[in-house]
Amino acid sequence: MILHLIRHPEPLIEPGICYGQLDILAKNVKTAAERLRAELPPDLPVWSSPLRRCRELAEQLHPAPIFDRRLAEMDFGAWEGRSWDSISRAELDAWAADLADYAPPGGESPRQLQRRALDFVGELSVPEAVLVTHAGVIRLLLAAHLKLPVEQWLAQPVAYAARVVLDLGRPGSGDV
Repeated sequence: MILHLIRHPEPLIEPGICYGQLDILAKNVKTAAERLRAELPPDLPVWSSPLRRCRELAEQLHPAPIFDRRLAEMDFGAWEGRSWDSISRAELDAWAADLADYAPPGGESPRQLQRRALDFVGELSVPEAVLVTHAGVIRLLLAAHLKLPVEQWLAQPVAYAARVVLDLGRPGSGDV
């Protein structure tokens, strides 16, 4: 199976704010969609996170995208909507010390996000698809496929409105 993993365009939010599952709009959606349509094979099914920054792009890419909560960004719980600078050093240090399994208060851990994203992909039964989603989902799907060590899970850069092609039939593939 080939997956075209697309990150949403840049969100309309002040820099430095933790916005995992906040439902915010994105900038330049139509421009991003035009560019991506030219890059994508025609007539592929599209699944998307239901969050508006993904939803709007998915609706530009396909007349009837399918929305699935498992493609939503990590739930940062009590950190949502707060500036990263306002989160206590102790909480950030606890996350850094246990990158895979630490969950912000009321939120989820990267490993929990990875499990739900992998569950979603495991249920797909198409040869090729587009997934409009978030950097966290893309990074953790790549990490699982490439068998990256935990300390590299969140290190892969994923630009806004970028496409990553993941060929699940080829171990080690993950072209940006």
